[in-house]
Amino acid sequence: MERRQFCLGALGASLMLHPAARAATGTYPSRAVRIVVPYAAGGGPDIMVRQFGPVLSRALGQPIVVENKVGAGGVLAAQYAAQAPADGYTVLLGSNSHLIQKALQPDLAFDPIDDFAPVTLIASSPTVLVVSAGSPYHTAQDLIAALRAHPGKLNFASGGVGSGAHLGGATFISLLKADAVHVPFKGSVEIPTSLQRGDTDFAFAIAGTAIPQVKDGRLRALAVTSLDPVAELPGVPTLHDILRSDLAIQEFWFGLWLPRNSPVDAVDKLYSATTAALREPAVKSMFEATGNRVIQSDSPQADAAFVRGEYRKWAEIIKLTGISAG
Repeated sequence: MERRQFCLGALGASLMLHPAARAATGTYPSRAVRIVVPYAAGGGPDIMVRQFGPVLSRALGQPIVVENKVGAGGVLAAQYAAQAPADGYTVLLGSNSHLIQKALQPDLAFDPIDDFAPVTLIASSPTVLVVSAGSPYHTAQDLIAALRAHPGKLNFASGGVGSGAHLGGATFISLLKADAVHVPFKGSVEIPTSLQRGDTDFAFAIAGTAIPQVKDGRLRALAVTSLDPVAELPGVPTLHDILRSDLAIQEFWFGLWLPRNSPVDAVDKLYSATTAALREPAVKSMFEATGNRVIQSDSPQADAAFVRGEYRKWAEIIKLTGISAG
């Protein structure tokens, strides 16, 4: 478990919000707000939050403190945040990883639906079906034909059991009713290297990792798991269009969650400040640099409904693929 803190002061923020975008005044917040990040410092989600922090800090009028609490696929951070005082000052960077882990391990000591009050989505990123640049598969249809012609002969890389790459690959072969060998690594950073060495045949890599390597000519993109095509990968189709299944749409999103029973005033003010900050053009550029796109919920209630729907979807995916935590 890693715990690191970094203060993003309101006065030190280099990015200015328009006056009309500032949060309403009131009793909340009257001190620093802490965002618990379930990922290691220096990783994509951590960088995203640290870049966004100064903009949100200025909108709230209080410092943002980023605290990394790493371990168990985000479970430790979720348990920690769920047990924090419900006063609006501890915020979890929630994601569908928390839904996935709960669906995989129902006995976990937190519930992503019942223990949190979702505030808003902030960012989303699809995965990309990739092969090495020297692969014989030039289209998704080439790969599909090979999987069907040689059951159990091809393999796919992931960053571990239950990771986005694992779920993407397992969903892909399940929808095809094909067979391929799962090769889990200790982290997603090993996926591109395994493809380039020829140790694995294909993978579902997060867009922030895949897109730069596709543009550099090291990987070849065959499809994306977003509902719509990705502008940075012109001509690359969506897996949804190829497989005609909504389960092929697998965007990995991040949002801000408060502990259950947090004051309505805190939820509303954090929502207003966050959505104001997300409208800043600089935020869009910063998020895109880490492979994410800005998204925001219409309301905290809409975000809560979205999270419930996503939980049902990921539970269905896990049932389809037969993935287990053991």
